[in-house]
Amino acid sequence: MAVRITRVGKTSVVIDTPVMPMAGTFGYGDEYRDLLNIDKLGALVTNPVTYSPRSPAAGTHVVPLEAGVLVHTGLPNPGLNKVISKYRVVWDKLPLPVILHVVVNNIPEVRRCMERIEGEEAIDAVELGLSDEISTAEVEWHVRAAVEQSEKPALVRLPFGAPIELALAAVDGGADALVVAAPPRGTARDRGGKLVAGRLYGPMIKPMILRLVGQIARRVDVPVIGAGGIHSPQDARDYLEAGACAVQVDSATWVEPKLLEAIARDLGGL
Repeated sequence: MAVRITRVGKTSVVIDTPVMPMAGTFGYGDEYRDLLNIDKLGALVTNPVTYSPRSPAAGTHVVPLEAGVLVHTGLPNPGLNKVISKYRVVWDKLPLPVILHVVVNNIPEVRRCMERIEGEEAIDAVELGLSDEISTAEVEWHVRAAVEQSEKPALVRLPFGAPIELALAAVDGGADALVVAAPPRGTARDRGGKLVAGRLYGPMIKPMILRLVGQIARRVDVPVIGAGGIHSPQDARDYLEAGACAVQVDSATWVEPKLLEAIARDLGGL
């Protein structure tokens, strides 16, 4: 079945299966190629990329929890130019759309990123990762800058717990779709006794984000993609019933890569 996951337009993204990995869980397209059939997914959402290179965070990166895991990596990546140069050939050969997740902090950065991406045929759309502290006005400015700089569809991943006003501001700015939502942040003690801050992954976050998806889907006129805590085909179907057009699977891929493919096959009728 064909599913349109962005606004209607000449560059709309249409996928065959409403299932894709969440940014930060699947690499840049070649890491899992020997572990599952990537062509059964609807799209590839890449690991986060920043305009300038970023080094890994110091200290503990992963803290196991009773109901999930806390991850703090510092978003290490070699920067936008190097990522595109290294992976454009990989993306060009994939039989599915590629959505590049870009983390942006200010409007000049948004414009530089979108200008660099615009001419890349292997990239079908951009997913903007926004700061948890961003204001409603800044959301609209960031999204507007992105859509004015490029014709590629701009998906906007909302911070966890974002008020409906943030979603409406993204739509007013021209967002082609909303991703609900980024993993929540938390703090946990690692095995060495040190408190570590990071993002939370696991089944326990699904009920909270599922509620947000329903609230936002009822208020906006753009496609909504549900993301968070999906560990079974039924979890994914719950998001679709709540109003999402598609889903992004996160930590289930780390536990069992084939589970991502199984969820995609189930929802895609494959």
